[in-house]
Amino acid sequence: MQVAVVGGTGTLGLPVVRDLVARGHAVRVLSRSAPADPVPGTEHRSVDLSTGAGLDAALEGVYAVVDAAGHRGLRSAPVMVEGVRTLLAAEQRAKVSHHVEISIVGCEQVPFSYYRTKVAQERVVTQGPIPWTLLRATQFHELIDEILGASAKLRLAPRASMRFQPVDVVAVAGRLADAVEAGPSGRVRDVGGPVVQTLSDLADIRRHTLAQTLIPLPVPPIGRAVRRVRDAALCLDSAGEAVSFDYAEWLRRRYPKPVS
Repeated sequence: MQVAVVGGTGTLGLPVVRDLVARGHAVRVLSRSAPADPVPGTEHRSVDLSTGAGLDAALEGVYAVVDAAGHRGLRSAPVMVEGVRTLLAAEQRAKVSHHVEISIVGCEQVPFSYYRTKVAQERVVTQGPIPWTLLRATQFHELIDEILGASAKLRLAPRASMRFQPVDVVAVAGRLADAVEAGPSGRVRDVGGPVVQTLSDLADIRRHTLAQTLIPLPVPPIGRAVRRVRDAALCLDSAGEAVSFDYAEWLRRRYPKPVS
Protein backbone atom coordinates (compact mmCIF):
# COMPACT_ATOMS: atom_id res chain seq x y z
CA MET A 1 0.00 0.00 0.00
CA GLN A 2 1.28 3.49 -0.84
CA VAL A 3 1.07 5.63 2.29
CA ALA A 4 2.07 9.27 2.77
CA VAL A 5 3.07 10.43 6.25
CA VAL A 6 2.76 14.18 6.72
CA GLY A 7 5.31 15.34 9.28
CA GLY A 8 7.15 12.06 8.78
CA THR A 9 10.40 13.41 10.25
CA GLY A 10 8.92 14.43 13.63
CA THR A 11 8.53 12.88 17.08
CA LEU A 12 5.46 10.89 16.05
CA GLY A 13 5.87 10.85 12.29
CA LEU A 14 9.25 9.11 12.25
CA PRO A 15 8.13 6.04 14.26
CA VAL A 16 4.99 5.87 12.09
CA VAL A 17 7.20 5.77 9.01
CA ARG A 18 9.40 3.06 10.52
CA ASP A 19 6.40 0.95 11.54
CA LEU A 20 4.75 1.17 8.12
CA VAL A 21 7.99 0.30 6.33
CA ALA A 22 8.48 -2.70 8.65
CA ARG A 23 5.00 -3.89 7.62
CA GLY A 24 5.97 -3.78 3.97
CA HIS A 25 4.19 -0.61 2.87
CA ALA A 26 5.58 1.90 0.38
CA VAL A 27 6.03 5.09 2.40
CA ARG A 28 6.34 8.65 1.19
CA VAL A 29 7.58 11.16 3.78
CA LEU A 30 6.01 14.61 3.42
CA SER A 31 7.70 17.52 5.18
CA ARG A 32 9.20 20.89 4.42
CA SER A 33 12.77 19.67 4.85
CA ALA A 34 14.27 16.34 3.86
CA PRO A 35 15.19 13.99 6.73
CA ALA A 36 18.83 14.05 7.74
CA ASP A 37 18.81 10.26 8.14
CA PRO A 38 16.04 8.88 5.91
CA VAL A 39 14.47 5.52 6.68
CA PRO A 40 15.68 3.04 4.03
CA GLY A 41 13.07 2.31 1.39
CA THR A 42 11.19 5.60 1.78
CA GLU A 43 11.01 8.59 -0.51
CA HIS A 44 10.73 12.23 0.53
CA ARG A 45 8.59 14.95 -1.00
CA SER A 46 8.84 18.58 0.07
CA VAL A 47 5.47 20.12 0.97
CA ASP A 48 4.18 23.19 2.80
CA LEU A 49 0.79 22.82 4.50
CA SER A 50 0.39 26.56 5.02
CA THR A 51 0.51 27.23 1.26
CA GLY A 52 -0.27 23.81 -0.21
CA ALA A 53 2.95 23.88 -2.20
CA GLY A 54 4.02 20.43 -3.37
CA LEU A 55 0.95 18.56 -2.14
CA ASP A 56 -0.57 17.59 -5.48
CA ALA A 57 2.61 15.96 -6.74
CA ALA A 58 3.36 14.38 -3.36
CA LEU A 59 -0.05 12.67 -3.12
CA GLU A 60 -0.10 11.23 -6.61
CA GLY A 61 -0.84 7.49 -6.40
CA VAL A 62 -1.26 7.54 -2.58
CA TYR A 63 -3.94 5.36 -0.99
CA ALA A 64 -3.76 6.60 2.62
CA VAL A 65 -2.42 9.70 4.37
CA VAL A 66 -1.32 9.82 8.01
CA ASP A 67 -1.26 13.36 9.37
CA ALA A 68 1.41 13.36 12.07
CA ALA A 69 2.32 17.02 11.65
CA GLY A 70 2.41 19.21 14.72
CA HIS A 71 2.98 22.91 15.20
CA ARG A 72 3.29 24.68 18.53
CA GLY A 73 3.35 28.45 18.49
CA LEU A 74 1.39 31.47 17.40
CA ARG A 75 0.78 30.01 13.94
CA SER A 76 -0.48 26.63 15.10
CA ALA A 77 -4.09 27.31 14.06
CA PRO A 78 -3.29 28.47 10.49
CA VAL A 79 -0.96 25.54 9.96
CA MET A 80 -2.94 22.81 11.68
CA VAL A 81 -6.53 23.81 10.89
CA GLU A 82 -6.29 25.56 7.54
CA GLY A 83 -3.34 23.36 6.67
CA VAL A 84 -5.34 20.17 7.12
CA ARG A 85 -8.17 21.71 5.10
CA THR A 86 -5.69 22.34 2.29
CA LEU A 87 -4.33 18.82 2.70
CA LEU A 88 -7.79 17.24 2.46
CA ALA A 89 -8.56 19.22 -0.69
CA ALA A 90 -5.34 17.94 -2.25
CA GLU A 91 -6.21 14.40 -1.14
CA GLN A 92 -9.58 14.73 -2.85
CA ARG A 93 -7.92 15.83 -6.09
CA ALA A 94 -5.52 12.90 -5.84
CA LYS A 95 -8.35 10.45 -5.05
CA VAL A 96 -6.82 9.42 -1.72
CA SER A 97 -9.04 6.81 -0.04
CA HIS A 98 -8.24 7.25 3.64
CA HIS A 99 -7.10 10.05 5.97
CA VAL A 100 -5.71 9.12 9.42
CA GLU A 101 -5.58 11.89 12.02
CA ILE A 102 -3.99 12.05 15.47
CA SER A 103 -5.46 14.15 18.25
CA ILE A 104 -5.35 14.55 22.04
CA VAL A 105 -7.40 12.80 24.72
CA GLY A 106 -9.70 15.32 26.42
CA CYS A 107 -8.75 18.22 24.16
CA GLU A 108 -12.33 19.52 24.12
CA GLN A 109 -12.35 19.73 27.92
CA VAL A 110 -9.32 21.96 28.47
CA PRO A 111 -9.62 25.64 27.44
CA PHE A 112 -6.03 25.94 26.22
CA SER A 113 -5.26 27.42 22.79
CA TYR A 114 -3.43 24.41 21.38
CA TYR A 115 -6.22 22.06 22.45
CA ARG A 116 -8.83 24.34 20.89
CA THR A 117 -6.81 24.12 17.70
CA LYS A 118 -6.89 20.31 17.85
CA VAL A 119 -10.68 20.36 18.35
CA ALA A 120 -11.04 22.60 15.29
CA GLN A 121 -8.71 20.33 13.32
CA GLU A 122 -10.78 17.28 14.26
CA ARG A 123 -13.89 19.05 13.02
CA VAL A 124 -12.30 19.78 9.63
CA VAL A 125 -11.31 16.12 9.24
CA THR A 126 -14.57 14.56 10.42
CA GLN A 127 -16.64 16.89 8.25
CA GLY A 128 -14.25 16.71 5.30
CA PRO A 129 -14.43 14.94 1.94
CA ILE A 130 -12.08 12.00 2.68
CA PRO A 131 -13.07 8.84 4.60
CA TRP A 132 -11.25 9.09 7.92
CA THR A 133 -9.94 7.53 11.09
CA LEU A 134 -9.32 9.61 14.23
CA LEU A 135 -7.11 8.42 17.08
CA ARG A 136 -6.72 10.37 20.30
CA ALA A 137 -3.70 9.80 22.54
CA THR A 138 -2.50 11.19 25.85
CA GLN A 139 0.69 13.27 26.14
CA PHE A 140 3.90 11.66 24.91
CA HIS A 141 6.71 10.99 27.38
CA GLU A 142 8.81 13.39 25.32
CA LEU A 143 6.49 16.31 26.09
CA ILE A 144 6.47 15.63 29.82
CA ASP A 145 10.26 15.38 29.75
CA GLU A 146 10.55 18.62 27.81
CA ILE A 147 8.49 20.46 30.44
CA LEU A 148 10.36 18.98 33.38
CA GLY A 149 13.72 19.36 31.67
CA ALA A 150 13.12 23.07 31.13
CA SER A 151 12.30 23.46 34.84
CA ALA A 152 15.37 21.45 35.82
CA LYS A 153 17.62 23.81 33.88
CA LEU A 154 16.42 26.49 36.30
CA ARG A 155 17.10 24.08 39.18
CA LEU A 156 13.37 23.82 39.87
CA ALA A 157 10.99 20.88 40.30
CA PRO A 158 7.30 21.79 39.85
CA ARG A 159 4.89 20.65 42.54
CA ALA A 160 1.40 20.42 41.09
CA SER A 161 -1.65 18.20 41.30
CA MET A 162 -2.28 18.26 37.54
CA ARG A 163 -2.74 14.69 36.31
CA PHE A 164 -1.23 13.12 33.23
CA GLN A 165 -1.09 9.65 31.71
CA PRO A 166 1.97 9.87 29.44
CA VAL A 167 2.35 7.32 26.68
CA ASP A 168 5.11 5.82 24.55
CA VAL A 169 5.09 7.47 21.13
CA VAL A 170 6.14 4.22 19.44
CA ALA A 171 3.00 2.52 20.76
CA VAL A 172 0.86 5.35 19.38
CA ALA A 173 2.66 5.07 16.04
CA GLY A 174 1.75 1.40 15.98
CA ARG A 175 -1.92 2.22 16.49
CA LEU A 176 -1.77 4.66 13.57
CA ALA A 177 -0.21 1.98 11.38
CA ASP A 178 -2.98 -0.39 12.48
CA ALA A 179 -5.50 2.27 11.47
CA VAL A 180 -3.98 2.55 8.00
CA GLU A 181 -4.35 -1.18 7.47
CA ALA A 182 -7.88 -1.33 8.91
CA GLY A 183 -9.23 1.31 6.52
CA PRO A 184 -11.54 4.21 7.40
CA SER A 185 -12.96 3.48 10.87
CA GLY A 186 -14.15 6.83 12.25
CA ARG A 187 -13.23 7.58 15.87
CA VAL A 188 -11.24 4.66 17.25
CA ARG A 189 -10.41 3.78 20.85
CA ASP A 190 -8.31 6.37 22.70
CA VAL A 191 -4.86 5.26 23.89
CA GLY A 192 -2.68 6.34 26.79
CA GLY A 193 0.06 5.18 29.10
CA PRO A 194 -0.39 2.62 31.87
CA VAL A 195 -0.22 5.00 34.85
CA VAL A 196 -1.96 8.25 35.87
CA GLN A 197 0.43 10.49 37.82
CA THR A 198 0.52 14.06 39.04
CA LEU A 199 3.09 16.49 37.74
CA SER A 200 4.70 16.29 41.20
CA ASP A 201 4.99 12.50 40.85
CA LEU A 202 6.55 12.80 37.41
CA ALA A 203 8.98 15.50 38.55
CA ASP A 204 10.06 13.31 41.49
CA ILE A 205 10.62 10.33 39.20
CA ARG A 206 12.79 12.39 36.87
CA ARG A 207 14.72 13.99 39.72
CA HIS A 208 15.49 10.63 41.34
CA THR A 209 16.32 8.89 38.06
CA LEU A 210 18.75 11.61 37.01
CA ALA A 211 20.03 12.19 40.56
CA GLN A 212 19.30 15.92 40.46
CA THR A 213 19.06 18.34 43.36
CA LEU A 214 16.22 20.75 42.62
CA ILE A 215 14.18 23.33 44.49
CA PRO A 216 10.45 22.53 44.80
CA LEU A 217 8.24 25.06 43.02
CA PRO A 218 4.55 24.90 44.02
CA VAL A 219 2.18 25.51 41.09
CA PRO A 220 -1.26 26.53 42.41
CA PRO A 221 -4.36 25.29 40.52
CA ILE A 222 -5.23 28.71 39.17
CA GLY A 223 -7.34 28.93 36.03
CA ARG A 224 -9.95 26.64 34.53
CA ALA A 225 -7.48 24.88 32.21
CA VAL A 226 -5.20 23.91 35.10
CA ARG A 227 -8.13 22.73 37.21
CA ARG A 228 -9.42 20.58 34.35
CA VAL A 229 -6.00 18.94 34.00
CA ARG A 230 -5.90 18.44 37.79
CA ASP A 231 -9.25 16.64 37.48
CA ALA A 232 -7.73 14.22 34.92
CA ALA A 233 -9.38 15.69 31.81
CA LEU A 234 -6.32 14.68 29.76
CA CYS A 235 -6.37 11.07 31.01
CA LEU A 236 -8.20 8.05 29.63
CA ASP A 237 -11.73 7.27 30.66
CA SER A 238 -12.98 3.70 31.15
CA ALA A 239 -13.33 3.20 27.39
CA GLY A 240 -9.70 4.01 26.64
CA GLU A 241 -6.81 1.58 26.21
CA ALA A 242 -3.67 1.76 28.35
CA VAL A 243 -0.58 0.64 26.44
CA SER A 244 3.18 0.18 26.72
CA PHE A 245 5.41 1.47 29.54
CA ASP A 246 5.36 4.37 31.99
CA TYR A 247 7.50 7.50 32.31
CA ALA A 248 9.95 5.86 34.74
CA GLU A 249 10.77 3.17 32.19
CA TRP A 250 11.00 5.76 29.41
CA LEU A 251 13.55 7.70 31.48
CA ARG A 252 15.63 4.58 32.05
CA ARG A 253 15.72 3.99 28.30
CA ARG A 254 16.28 7.65 27.39
CA TYR A 255 19.00 8.35 29.97
CA PRO A 256 20.89 5.08 30.50
CA LYS A 257 23.50 5.11 33.22
CA PRO A 258 27.07 5.24 31.90
CA VAL A 259 29.04 2.03 32.17
CA SER A 260 31.72 2.38 34.85
